Amino acid sequence: MTDKTTTTTGKTAKPLASQTLFRGLEVVAAVADGCRTVKDISEKTGITFSTTHRLASALVEVRYLRFEPRKGYRLGSRLVELGFMAYRESAVTTTARPFLEELAAQTLDTVHLAALDEDEGIIYLDKIGGKRAIEVNTRIGGRKPVCSTSVGKALILDDGRAAWKKRFQQEIEKGLAGRLTEDEWLGAMANYAAKGYTFDMDENVDGIRCVGAPVRDASGEIVASISVTSTDAYTDEARMREVIPLVQEVARKISIQLGAGG
Repeated sequence: MTDKTTTTTGKTAKPLASQTLFRGLEVVAAVADGCRTVKDISEKTGITFSTTHRLASALVEVRYLRFEPRKGYRLGSRLVELGFMAYRESAVTTTARPFLEELAAQTLDTVHLAALDEDEGIIYLDKIGGKRAIEVNTRIGGRKPVCSTSVGKALILDDGRAAWKKRFQQEIEKGLAGRLTEDEWLGAMANYAAKGYTFDMDENVDGIRCVGAPVRDASGEIVASISVTSTDAYTDEARMREVIPLVQEVARKISIQLGAGG
């Protein structure tokens, strides 16, 4: 009887193929994280220099990576294509888009759509730029912490105090939590959960303020969140409170389109 990891000829084709696939994905992820040379990628992934060079060269051939002399490796055009395909096929993103545009037009501020990416914090699914003379340093596909962002807080409103405390402590350990103490943050979360909105008062980036609200699907689960983002030059606390019902109404409209009750 042959071993499960081998073929009748003694080859280990499937395990080797899987290992190669996973290593190739690690190489792509390392480049996405800013590694530009084979040496950098090898050190980041722990894959040997020779194997890293072979995988990177193969990925360049199929356009998952590109290589420029003196500049190094970058993500390739095929990944861009796949990213836009995934973006277009996202039910939440396509459903939310016109409502996000409506909210941006109402407020003149930058509007975000985000989802929870488990251990990686939140990921931005969409962004509508505002009309203010400011630059909000976020991008579709970018990631931010949960506890210091309004979209992050909105995504975990249903989790309850024990889960909130655990997540806050995890982000503290990673150096990602904002300026609030644990007790202050937990108190704020209890208030947000009761009222159905969230604030970011300069907690993630100095001078940036946001109002967020959760988006729910047919099961009533929070599947995304939205926010209006501006600077303290345009948005004092009174302005933020004016924006709350606008954000909540748009979140409600998106939720209804996803099957949630009105």
